[in-house]
Order: sequence, then structure tokens, then C-alpha cells
Amino acid sequence: MKFLLLPAVVVLSVFSAHAAPVALFDGKTFEGWEGDTTKTWRIEDGALVGGSLTAKVPNNEFLCTRKEYGNFELRLKFKLVGTTGKPNAGVQFRTQRIPNHFEVSGYQADLGEGYWGALYDESRRKKILAAPDAAAVLQVLKMDAWNDYTIRCEGRRIQLWINGLKTVDYTEPEDGIAETGVIAVQIHGGAAAVASYKDLTIEELP
Repeated sequence: MKFLLLPAVVVLSVFSAHAAPVALFDGKTFEGWEGDTTKTWRIEDGALVGGSLTAKVPNNEFLCTRKEYGNFELRLKFKLVGTTGKPNAGVQFRTQRIPNHFEVSGYQADLGEGYWGALYDESRRKKILAAPDAAAVLQVLKMDAWNDYTIRCEGRRIQLWINGLKTVDYTEPEDGIAETGVIAVQIHGGAAAVASYKDLTIEELP
């Protein structure tokens, strides 16, 4: 009997170490999210959509999860289109809201000309932490169409992929940088642009 129970315990431990992927967005409501859902963010055809093609977005706006995450693999689809200015957007993670302000502080998987697939530090160090070969990203990127983004965080290591191409493999060198926080989608201010996000799923890792 002992020989039969031991493998079962081992198998149970293996499966319990990884949570199954779950949807972050139900495609219909803002349940589990918070942000400016009056003027900036809306839901269209099962996607979270922010911005406008007829007027410049006045400042950065973020739609954030109410739950915080640490180690995980996040998968989603994104689309960024614009008419004036330099359209830009991104996916925040291990991030915190700045009190009484529209900004957030934390890592961003960036989107936009000159930033596709880069890892940016929003409102904290305010710089690109790691960037891919721009020409390689443009070879796989589908402009003005849906693309896949994968974000994987394990301890200090952060990896990003766009359409299956690894764009960043970064290990945080600084102590004291938060390894947990909310996830958020962004539309950048200063351009007439629309950022759309859908099929957001997350698998929490040990």
C-alpha cells in the first residue's frame, strides 16, 4: 500500500505546483479591473480598448487588475493603431498605482515605434531596461493587426515574446525592486491612438 501511495503524492505535488491558466478578462465586463472606464477604456468585440483616433489622449491611462501577481506567465493579444503623433502603449506588471495620480510605477512590456518588445521601467527608473533587435521584431510584427505577447516572470528573471520571438531575457540586478504587483494595460498620452487587448490569460508559477 505504501508503494501505491507514494507515487500518488508525488504526482499530486507536481500538479499542485503550477496553477492552471485562468482568464484575466471575461470579454464582457470590467470585473476584476479598475481605471477610467468612463472616458478612456471601453469594451468592444471582447477586447479592452483605450484611446481615440479622433482626439489626442491627454495623458497616460492604465486599466489595472485589482489582484496582484508575482511569478507568472501572462499571454494576451494586442493591437495598436494611430492617426497622429507617435502611438504607444504597453502592458504593466509587478506594478503599483501612484496615489492620487493617473500614473503607475513598475515594469512595462512596451509597444510602439522604437519600443516594440522592449522592457521599460515606468515612473520608477524611467528608462528602457532591455531592448530587442528592432529589425528582428519588425519581421514578425503585424502592424495595425492582432499580435501575441507573452510575459514570463520568475524571481528576478523577466522574459518577453512577441509572436513567438523572444525580445527580452532580463535579470533584475538591483535589490529592493518589487517582485509583485498589479497587471495593467496602457494607452499612452500625446497621440490620437487606440490600443486594444484581448484573450488575457495568466498562469501563476511557484
